[in-house]
Amino acid sequence: MQDLFHSLGISDNLLNYVLMPLLIFVARIGDVSINTLRIMFMMNGKKNIVPILGFFEAMIWLLAIGQIFQNVNNPFSYIAYAGGFATGTYVGMTLDEKLALGRVLVRVITPHPLPALLEFMKEKNYRFTNVGAEGRYGKVNLLFTVMKRDQLQEFISKVKEIDEKAFYTIESVKRVSEEELNVMEDKSRFRSKFFSRART
Repeated sequence: MQDLFHSLGISDNLLNYVLMPLLIFVARIGDVSINTLRIMFMMNGKKNIVPILGFFEAMIWLLAIGQIFQNVNNPFSYIAYAGGFATGTYVGMTLDEKLALGRVLVRVITPHPLPALLEFMKEKNYRFTNVGAEGRYGKVNLLFTVMKRDQLQEFISKVKEIDEKAFYTIESVKRVSEEELNVMEDKSRFRSKFFSRART
């Protein structure tokens, strides 16, 4: 690669102290961003795309580390390597937020039921379970729901609008049994299955 730059008339100083560190910096952004996406897809059970991302991640990493070894006496290479890693982490997290793939489990805990929130969820066709529970200071209301990540912001905004002091937790969900949940949502289908089993 250095011979290629030399053939273009680029001086050694420009190559070693500007272009090579820049190349390492960009390569690290690429492989760390891909690594973040690979982990995200792996957590969501996307088996087909994970190996492809892993292949490109490894190739880019080898390119970056190879340039480090070729410029082992150049401190700018190490700075570019570390800076690319930090920037790549940020870029990967930003891409993760923008893509909003997969589903999340949300728990909402309030000291009393929130009928307005339940009506909102029914209108939006959210799956949920609402139960009473016991907290440190007495009875509480516990709401479970699983939704797509791109619906999360709207839902949390609604929760805060109805009860700004509501306590909630959010967790990633690797897999959801869509068929079973659809059966529970469709009352007529659920009843038909129940009665058919009862008759047999």
